[in-house]
Amino acid sequence: MFAKLKHVAIVSDRFTLLGKFYESLFGMRSSKPSSDEPRGAAVVGDGYVGLNINSRAPGRQCGLDHFGFEVEDVETVYARLQAKYPKIKVLHRPGGRSFAGISTHDPAGNVFDLSKGAGKRRGVYEEGEWQQERHLSHLALRAVSPELLAELYMEVFELAALEKPADDHNIYLTDGRLTFTIMPWDITDYLGSGIERPALDHLGFQVESVAAFQKDLDALIDRDPSLAPRRARKADEGDARQRLFSSCPHGKLHLADPVGVLIDMTDGSR
Repeated sequence: MFAKLKHVAIVSDRFTLLGKFYESLFGMRSSKPSSDEPRGAAVVGDGYVGLNINSRAPGRQCGLDHFGFEVEDVETVYARLQAKYPKIKVLHRPGGRSFAGISTHDPAGNVFDLSKGAGKRRGVYEEGEWQQERHLSHLALRAVSPELLAELYMEVFELAALEKPADDHNIYLTDGRLTFTIMPWDITDYLGSGIERPALDHLGFQVESVAAFQKDLDALIDRDPSLAPRRARKADEGDARQRLFSSCPHGKLHLADPVGVLIDMTDGSR
């Protein structure tokens, strides 16, 4: 594939705790800090996707923040953006950190980073790819105009469209391994719940068994209650948000990580 979804970033005040959660529960490998990586961050990986958990600076919102593509040729991306999306600009930033040098966005303002090939890597990004039972399987965002965004990701990054039932209003794209799900955003869907802006929505994981995962989660909470999933403060609001979250058909088990990032799990069984 021309492009691979290789990077997802979360912003949190509790980056160390969150890194421990994903490392302990999903078996993700953790990067050791290096001299040119930010001190306020944790980086874990599943053998394909690196998950950067960055500290929250003043004025910055917590939660899912952005994602990143590794592409065969950055210049081709520039040319395709210029030809079809001339209003979209590209930001070049100094420094040698993984997936931090080139940033741009889609027509809805969702920010993503670009990296050429293997590029300059640190930690889990330089270890190469490996297979593990528990791994990221999809990344989902919500958009007012899903078709408009899907067009960019297919034309610029050559993501392929996946088949779906006729009554499914989501759009599913793939880089050959990870599914990129674009879900419709409608403000009326948030009746009974706090309103979330159209943006990145949740992470999805493939696990060997949802039952085994739940057992491991319960044991983890017993050992360290600080790693327990975050629950909605109001039961009715939590129920409304859960129904909306469950509109993504990939997941069998839906919950939030310790800082509130939504994650779902599936094991492929019916």
